[in-house]
Amino acid sequence: MYLIDLTAEMESLRRNLKPPKMLLRLYSLFILILDLVTLLIGIFFAIVIALYRIFRPPPMKYLHGEVAMVVGAGRGIGRELAIHLCQLSVNVACVDINVQSCNTTVQLASKSKGIAKVYICNITDKDKVADTVNSIKFELGEVTMLFHCCSIPSPRAMLQDPPEIRHTIDLTVISHFWLLDTVLPCMERAGKGHIVVLSSVAGLSGAATGGSRVPLSTAQFAVQGLAESLHTELRHTNSNIIITLVHIYPFIVGAEVVRDIRFRIPSYFGTMPAAEAAKQILDGVRRNYAEFSVPGYLLYLGHVLKILPKEASFMLRDLLDTGVDFG
Repeated sequence: MYLIDLTAEMESLRRNLKPPKMLLRLYSLFILILDLVTLLIGIFFAIVIALYRIFRPPPMKYLHGEVAMVVGAGRGIGRELAIHLCQLSVNVACVDINVQSCNTTVQLASKSKGIAKVYICNITDKDKVADTVNSIKFELGEVTMLFHCCSIPSPRAMLQDPPEIRHTIDLTVISHFWLLDTVLPCMERAGKGHIVVLSSVAGLSGAATGGSRVPLSTAQFAVQGLAESLHTELRHTNSNIIITLVHIYPFIVGAEVVRDIRFRIPSYFGTMPAAEAAKQILDGVRRNYAEFSVPGYLLYLGHVLKILPKEASFMLRDLLDTGVDFG
């Protein structure tokens, strides 16, 4: 009898000591409010710092002694990047599938301080990519910088028949994975790294010339998603590897294709030589920017297009139409 009474008293005491549900709810609400306030303060300071960096950019880092792998070095921006990197005393592995154009790039780049070597590789082939990276490691050292320049379709190509769908995806998207599989371990061993992903404006706004360009536009969106996912993954692992996504707008063309392109607003959207584009890209990379565009001010326009209603977005794209494939 006494044992039963004692058990009942203990159970009653336990129920009385249990905190009310209302108190738990108030505590959860307090934590939520605290988290939201902390988040808003963090966002505010991030915006202030971003605005400050517009007028006072961070200093550029030195690249002396880095080993850069420039994929697509045979022409255009890839060639100019290889030349500019050599001028900064970087050892450059010029990777391309075209032997003649890649040799020309190396001849031009070798006139500078750095070392440039030719590596012929089909980057859509996983085994060939691995063999090429192993050769680079043996001859130049561990790869610490990767520039993927094969994602940028030329204006001339845009004016012709679109490439085959599978080849477009393999060259623009899948090749990134084969390169990352072999280059990331190099950067981890070196304790540092910088991966630069170049994407067309189609990764921000899509194609503007009909369904024939859908594969190209789709590939550009995929490249942008790849860069953002990789940036998030490496950030959570506290890696020293930096990811930079560069949006290249279609106004960077050679003199031979200027006549093929019309500009709706010529004063704002003139052509830009590939050499100037490469210089701007390297300036952003050396400042460790996570994302920027060439020309720089058009990145904000791309973000505005994302938040506008679809109809308003289409009207703005029509206004800024360049007459090429991506507007």
